[in-house]
Amino acid sequence: MKYIFPVILIILLILLVFSCIRVVPQENEYVIERLGRYLTSWRAGIHFKMPLIDRICRRVLMKEQVADFAPQPVITKDNVTMMIDSVVYFRIVDSKLYAYGVENPIMAMENLTATTLRNIIGDMSLDTTLTSREQINSQMLSVIDTATDPWGIKVTRVELKNIQPPATIREAMEKQMKAEREKRAVILAAEGEKQALILTAEGKKESAILDAEAEKRATILHAEAQKEKEIREAEGKAEAIRQVQQATADGLKMIKEAGADDAVLRLKTLEAFAQAADGKATKIIVPTEIAGIAGLVEGLKSGDKA
Repeated sequence: MKYIFPVILIILLILLVFSCIRVVPQENEYVIERLGRYLTSWRAGIHFKMPLIDRICRRVLMKEQVADFAPQPVITKDNVTMMIDSVVYFRIVDSKLYAYGVENPIMAMENLTATTLRNIIGDMSLDTTLTSREQINSQMLSVIDTATDPWGIKVTRVELKNIQPPATIREAMEKQMKAEREKRAVILAAEGEKQALILTAEGKKESAILDAEAEKRATILHAEAQKEKEIREAEGKAEAIRQVQQATADGLKMIKEAGADDAVLRLKTLEAFAQAADGKATKIIVPTEIAGIAGLVEGLKSGDKA
C-alpha cells in the first residue's frame, strides 16, 4: 500500500510530460502564450511547452485559403440595385498578427470586401459594371490587400463570382440582346446579298471581258488568215504573170530564132487577140500598129544577118 501513491505520482508525471509534447503539422503554426502573454509561434515539427504556464492560443493554417462571401446588395451610379458575390483568395503570412491583429479576421475581411465593393460599384454605371470585371477585381485586390496587412493576411486574388441585376433589368437586357442579334442577322443577310450581287457582277464582267478577248482573237486570226490568203493569191498572180511573161519572151525568142515571116507574125497577133476576146466579143478591132510588127521583126532578122 505504501508504494501505490508514488507509482500513481510517477504515472501522472509521465502523462503530464507527454501532454506537454506537441507536434505541429506542415503548413501550420501554433501561437503560444505564457501566463497570458504572447511567447512564440511554433512552426512544423515537435515542440515542448511548459506545463500549466504555457498554452496554445491559436492554431493557424498557413496554406492559401479561399473565402466565398455571400451576395451583397450594391447600388450603381445610375441607381440600379444588384446582388454581387465575391471570392477572395488569401494566405496568412504572420500568425502573431493574425491572432492579435483583429477579432475574427475572416469576418473582418468579409465586411471590408463588401464595403470596398459598394464604394467601387457606386462610381460605375450598370453597363460599365457588367463589362469591367477585371478593373473591379484589380481595384478590390489593391484596397483589401493593403487593409489586411496589419492582420498578417496577404490577399492574392479577388474575383467577382456572380453579378445579378434585377429581373426587370435582365428582361430589358435580354430584349436588347435579342434586338442586337436580329440586327446583326439582317446586316449579315444584307451583306451576303450584296456580296452575291458583287460576285455576280464581277462574274458577268469577267465573262464579257473573256468574250471580247475571244472575239478580238478570232478577228485577229481571221484577219491574219485573210491577209495570208491575199498574199498567197497575190504571189500566185505574180507567179502567173511572171510565167506568162517568160512564156511570151520564150515565144518571141523562138520566133526570132526560127526566122518567122510577116504572115506568121500577123497570124500570131490575130491569135493573141482572139484569145483576149475569149469568145465573148463579136467584133475585134485590129490596130494599125500590128502591121508594123512584121516590119519590126523583119528588121531584127536583117540586123542578125548583118
